[in-house]
Amino acid sequence: MCDYCGCRALEAIETLTAEHDLVVNLAGETRRALKRGDLDLAADRARAVAAVLVPHTLVEEGALFPAMADEYGDHVTVLLDEHRRIEDVLAESAQITPSDPDWPTRLERALWLLREHILKEEDGVFPAALGSLAPAQWDAVDAVRAQVGSGLTTGVVG
Repeated sequence: MCDYCGCRALEAIETLTAEHDLVVNLAGETRRALKRGDLDLAADRARAVAAVLVPHTLVEEGALFPAMADEYGDHVTVLLDEHRRIEDVLAESAQITPSDPDWPTRLERALWLLREHILKEEDGVFPAALGSLAPAQWDAVDAVRAQVGSGLTTGVVG
């Protein structure tokens, strides 16, 4: 992940990045479970990914992306679409292990999309935000974070 621009010096970006790190690890666990054919574990890990992504996405969509939309509208639109596509697949396992035989393939694809999405944010969005957001916009990001918390503290690991 990105370490070159200094954006992690901002607590808002540091927390988003730490959530990304956790999601990447959980996605790896999910893919390994899929590879072994352990769909119950894959569904459990998909729920863990979703638990981290819920507050993460609320912060991005509630403050970070709107602050960037004027200057980077097309990019923000793509990222929002990716959020929906990933969430839709993760939601399939929100309550139970899906019985649809195509679900593992959809989940695998969603996890790879998630990985690419994270790279777009860390290598593009976060450095761009560092250079373009005003202090009041960072305050708005922090305010949303204060309201929604973080998936880092939900106990999803394990």
